[in-house]
Amino acid sequence: MLKFGSRGDSNIVHKCTVRLLEDTEILECEYKPHSKGKYLLDYVCQQLNLVEQDYLGLRYVDINEQRHWLDLGKSIAKQVKDLDPVLFSFRIKFYPPDPFKVKEEITRYQLFLQVKRDLLHGRLYCVPNEAAQLAAYIVQWELGDHDPEIHYGNYVSDLRILIKQTEAIEEKAMEIHQKQLKGQTPEQMENMFMKLAAQLDTYGIDPHSVKDHKSSQLYLGINYSGILTIQGSKKTHHFRWLDIQKINYEGKMFIIHLNYNDKHTVGFKCPTGAACRHVWRCAMEQMLFFTLNKSSDAPIVSGGGFFSWGTKFKYTGRTEKEIREDTNSPDREEPNIQRTASLRRKASSVPATPSTPLQPHLGYNNLTRSSHSDAGGSRMEPCSSSGLCSGLDGQIYADVAGLETVCEDQEGSGMTKLRTTVLKDDSMDRFSDYYFRDSFEHSSSESQLNLASFGRSSVYEPTTARSSRSQTPLLSHSTVDGRACVPNNHGAAKAAPTTPRGGRRFNVVKAFVPSFVIVTTLVLASTIVLMESESDALTGLRATPEINSLRYQVYEPLKQYIRAIWARLFS
Repeated sequence: MLKFGSRGDSNIVHKCTVRLLEDTEILECEYKPHSKGKYLLDYVCQQLNLVEQDYLGLRYVDINEQRHWLDLGKSIAKQVKDLDPVLFSFRIKFYPPDPFKVKEEITRYQLFLQVKRDLLHGRLYCVPNEAAQLAAYIVQWELGDHDPEIHYGNYVSDLRILIKQTEAIEEKAMEIHQKQLKGQTPEQMENMFMKLAAQLDTYGIDPHSVKDHKSSQLYLGINYSGILTIQGSKKTHHFRWLDIQKINYEGKMFIIHLNYNDKHTVGFKCPTGAACRHVWRCAMEQMLFFTLNKSSDAPIVSGGGFFSWGTKFKYTGRTEKEIREDTNSPDREEPNIQRTASLRRKASSVPATPSTPLQPHLGYNNLTRSSHSDAGGSRMEPCSSSGLCSGLDGQIYADVAGLETVCEDQEGSGMTKLRTTVLKDDSMDRFSDYYFRDSFEHSSSESQLNLASFGRSSVYEPTTARSSRSQTPLLSHSTVDGRACVPNNHGAAKAAPTTPRGGRRFNVVKAFVPSFVIVTTLVLASTIVLMESESDALTGLRATPEINSLRYQVYEPLKQYIRAIWARLFS
């Protein structure tokens, strides 16, 4: 990202693009260097006429293809300083346990769009009968009542609803659409869809790819109820927030400390250190949002250890309990909702965007689900699912075609190839890469945006027509109010920085080695003082379990070893 002018120059304006829940709709936005994340979220919600912002967020992908949620309390420019152009995705960040307790219908509509998107991209997992039911609701929402003169043949096949849209599911969806849903309005379909979707175990989760202590591939799902582990086709454990004492990470290891009698600890290995920090932060934010009584109680949370980059953040925004206890209704009339029939088109005429996965013609498999209204229950819930594919007729099929996952945010130019393989065994792993989105696979869709794939009539443009979405700042004498500012080309030309020649090159070894020696010396000196000193001021610190563990497991054995070496050399 290029920077023109001084840091305090209030005339600098950055541009970014926000992609909405319908991939064909975008917002062109502007912000200043000192603008915080909340400014941009407020602006997007203002354009969408949303006042209930607590469940919403903006997501982006950095240059290392790692996903992040925009921190509302920090500068936007600092968070996306290496991105050009800057692209955000407007998403539901905190899924409410009961969607019908959301006050305004327009907010519930955004939640419906998000869950519908989750169903399309494989995040919302369900068995075939539930898939057909949800598909039928969307067909009625998209097309209205069945008309034999218009809707003939397999008219559902033209709509992209499920990641694996078999003919059997399409026929069942058409049967439900024709016989059970006549006369139902789009609003009624949204409510019925959300009522069924909210009962599924995978409602509101964003699967993160990890490995357990046996190096087995599984996924972590984090939502309002806790942390779920999903291996293959079944939920293996459910760690509820009440049973979790602490969440931390060390390098690539994501660690959950459970407050059982034996102080059980569970660890999962993430693909990278950055991915591990992302999982940790997502888990902390979800836990604080759904468990704190009020946001003022939120502490400054720190994660990481001695051998990993530490991370600190403070939760900002209201908690779910504060939202529920706020009985004041929004002081306005219920806004009108402009519903868009995004799927009412043939797949062949749609550009290859995240909403149109290739080859959606394979089956679903079983995953045991339970009612989310059960707040108690066992602390670690093993799933009894057989893991075999279940057809609409109730029969069990052992031959299931596997499909490599395509990330929910993938664009056509970067989509992973789909491959079909027939498996003859009952291995759970055959479903791992098929049903759940890997949060660590990304294409260019959240880091690039091809405007050619968007129809101009469906693009939100609160700013004046301007094709550039560059992070390069623009100089302007007007304030940032969501409208385009006329750039001062003369001033920009003067402010353009020049790259110095012959500058000193940064030497990593020369910078790292002295720092490492100094830090190591200070740590060793501090440890020796702490362990050997008889000062009363350090008595309380030495009595802590962590220091006692360090003393008897590391310091004392190391001291005895050094004494033995010393005695052997000088005896």
